[in-house]
Amino acid sequence: MDLKEIQNLIKFVAKSGASEVKLEMDDIKITIRTGSDSDTTIVQQVPAAQIPQQVITAAAPVAEAPAAPAAASEAAPAASEDSKYITIKSPIIGTFYRKPSPDKPLFVEVGQTIAEGDVLCIIEAMKLFNEIESEVSGKIVKILVDDSSPVEFDQPLFLVDPS
Repeated sequence: MDLKEIQNLIKFVAKSGASEVKLEMDDIKITIRTGSDSDTTIVQQVPAAQIPQQVITAAAPVAEAPAAPAAASEAAPAASEDSKYITIKSPIIGTFYRKPSPDKPLFVEVGQTIAEGDVLCIIEAMKLFNEIESEVSGKIVKILVDDSSPVEFDQPLFLVDPS
């Protein structure tokens, strides 16, 4: 399979809307993954003598599986403790700031009582500073993000006790 055929295959997969395509032939293995951020192509040439190596790599994901339930069981008690709190999440991707400017005081601190509509923080996205207002009334229990750090869409920012 030459480079032109691989490029045509990538274009075809991108147009088809498939999220992942794997193609295995005698001397080549191609995996094409498409996502919203970018297209990724992995091309591996596998000589026939290295077939036992494929068995070893296939066994690796099985070894990781027991670790995942352990992590989930550790997270479960923390989730049950925080279940009585309301989580305020980021509505956009950007940089989280706890104060309007470096020389101004913080918008909110742990233990502070907030009302609906109070500004909690600013998230900068593409040079625009967006004030994030509270949709609930209550008391700030925990601030989950450090100042000047990047945040993702729907990332938890604050825990609020509504009582």
